[in-house]
Amino acid sequence: MNNRSDRFLLLTRIADALDRLAPPISNNINLDVADAFVWNANSEKLEAITQINRIDISLLHGIDVQRDILLDNTRRFSRGLSTNNALLWGARGTGKSSLIKAVHAKINEEIPHALALVEIHREDITSFSCLLTMLCNSSRRILLFCDDLSFNKHIDDSYKSLKTALDGSIKGRPSNVVFYATSNRRHLMSRNMIENERSTAIHPEETTEENISISDRFGLWIGFHKINQETFLAIIENYAKAFCLPIAINDLHKQAIEWSINRGARSGRVAWQFIQDVAGRLDKSL
Repeated sequence: MNNRSDRFLLLTRIADALDRLAPPISNNINLDVADAFVWNANSEKLEAITQINRIDISLLHGIDVQRDILLDNTRRFSRGLSTNNALLWGARGTGKSSLIKAVHAKINEEIPHALALVEIHREDITSFSCLLTMLCNSSRRILLFCDDLSFNKHIDDSYKSLKTALDGSIKGRPSNVVFYATSNRRHLMSRNMIENERSTAIHPEETTEENISISDRFGLWIGFHKINQETFLAIIENYAKAFCLPIAINDLHKQAIEWSINRGARSGRVAWQFIQDVAGRLDKSL
C-alpha cells in the first residue's frame, strides 16, 4: 500500500509540474470573424453573433441630440482619438440600447469593419476585468456594451470590480476598448438604497460619495427622458412611412393614442411594438 501511495504522489507531482510548464490555454477569439460578440463568463469565451437585433439609426426619432453626441464620441474612438466611456441613463424604452447598436452599425457603414461590438451581461460584471484582459490583446477597436446596468447590496463585488477596472486600476482601460452602458438610474443605484445607507452611516456624505462614484467613471452622461404625444406620433409616422404601411394618418394616430393609453406609456419601445402590431394586421412583415 505504501509503495502504491508513494507512486501515486510522485505521479501527481510530475503531472502538476508539467501543467506549470505547459503554456496556458488561450481563450482568445479571432475578432475579425464577426462584427458582434456576446461574452460567456462561465466559459470565458466570446460567442460570435452574425445577425444583430437592431433598428437602423435613421428610424430613431425624438433622440436627435443624444444620437449626435454618442455618434460623435464613437466616431472619434473608431479613428483612434481620445474618447470617453458613456452612460446612457433615463426612462425605460426611450431608445438607449437601440441607439448604441445603431451607432455601431453606422460607424461600420462609414468605415467597414471599424468596430467590434461586445456585449457583457449585467450578471457577468464580476468578470469584467478578465474580459478586458482578453480584449486588450486584439488589434481591433472594441465597443464594450452592457444593457440595463444597475447595482444593489447583493452584488457589491461586481460594483467594486467594475469601478476599479474602469478607472482605478494601475492597468487602466485598454486604449482599444470603450465602454457604453445603459441604465434607468443615473447613479446606477436606486435612490432608496442610497438614502438607506446614508441614514445608517456614521459619515453619511462619505457613504453617498462612495455609492455614486461608479457613475463618475463614465466621462459622458447622456440623459433620455419621457416623450410627449407629438413626438410619439412623429415616431409612429416615421415607422409607417419607412415600412410603407398602407394606413391613413388619422387612423394611424387614433390607433396609436389608444395603444399608448392601454399601455400606460409613450416611448420609442411602445411605438415600435405598436407598429409591429399594425404591420401584422395589414399582412406586412417588418
